Amino acid sequence: MDVTFLARGVGLGFAIAAAVGPISLLTIRRTIAHGQAYGLASGAGVALADATYAGIAAFGLTALTTLLVGGRAILGVIGGAFLVLLGIRTMASRPGAPAAAETTERPGLPAAFASIFGLTLTNPMTILSFAAVFAAAGLSGHGGAEAGLLTLGVFLGSLLWWVVLTAVVARLRSRVTLDALTWINRLSGALLLVFGVAAIVTSLASANGG
Repeated sequence: MDVTFLARGVGLGFAIAAAVGPISLLTIRRTIAHGQAYGLASGAGVALADATYAGIAAFGLTALTTLLVGGRAILGVIGGAFLVLLGIRTMASRPGAPAAAETTERPGLPAAFASIFGLTLTNPMTILSFAAVFAAAGLSGHGGAEAGLLTLGVFLGSLLWWVVLTAVVARLRSRVTLDALTWINRLSGALLLVFGVAAIVTSLASANGG
């Protein structure tokens, strides 16, 4: 068993999670609005989703990969619609002071984890991304032990990124004024809306093309 697969998985998980996108944006906003614990619960959901898809690729579960990739259009539309709704709600929200945000009504930590886990899973092309990266890095075609270490490493690496990101955002949180938070809501909401519409259009185009 090659234990270096764990370290290499950590590096890949960290690098892939650090890519800026709607999930990062959503996690940052949740951290600003509700604190690091809420943001980290969201990040943990992303890390588990990343590890799930990494595991499917690492263990070579081709039948499941084919099934998920085949349904990417439907999943993309679902994920895109969710992002659109989140964007509209975010732009329309009236923020309170960041320091008082902990006392505002919000879903619990399990809901924060589950919602972003589900949203991250609506992009099954992630499986192919991990498969391509694993192949390029010479990590494909090994035994179950190495695949398990690689999957665990991806989870830990992704989780490490979210720990770092939410810690940095949480430290800056107290400096965010009410006016600044209002503009953050408007900008992040608009970007989420754009990401969602783009996901829907791309998914529908893919379905029509296929």
